[in-house]
Amino acid sequence: MDSLKFESNTNKQNAITLASILIGMILIIGFRNFDSTGLTNSLAGFLLGLLLLLIGISAYLMRGKQTITIDPQSKSILIENTNRFGTKNKLIPFNDIVDIGIGYLGRKSNFVSFYYLNLKLRSGKKYPLFSPGRFYEGGSDRSNMESRKLLIQEYISQSSGGQRTI
Repeated sequence: MDSLKFESNTNKQNAITLASILIGMILIIGFRNFDSTGLTNSLAGFLLGLLLLLIGISAYLMRGKQTITIDPQSKSILIENTNRFGTKNKLIPFNDIVDIGIGYLGRKSNFVSFYYLNLKLRSGKKYPLFSPGRFYEGGSDRSNMESRKLLIQEYISQSSGGQRTI
């Protein structure tokens, strides 16, 4: 079996970050002449713009690329997070995975939905794979996440000689 490699989409991260900065600046400029005597709509617009600007700037500074490698030879999943401040690696051995679930973020009513895999580890902790904020290809398609879940389960069972099921 070959190892599988998935990379997050940094272009979508950049687009949302820059959109947040731009909208924040527009709101700050548009509502800069608020009345200082009390809470007004102009003050609320200005503060919303300031909040969006701060979120956008911090997201811009912290953005990065995540690479997930599922390697049946080493019987592990390697998660590599690279950003401006360096690279952090997390290695999850197959035998530490107790269960794999599918997580969901969003609302069906506004047609925004993201799916991800939730690994339950032997320690009791949960670790999300294909996190929504990373914009992995196929992250908004449940069937895509179900196929990734089945593929990881197959790799785990084959690495243990077919004796282990999750």
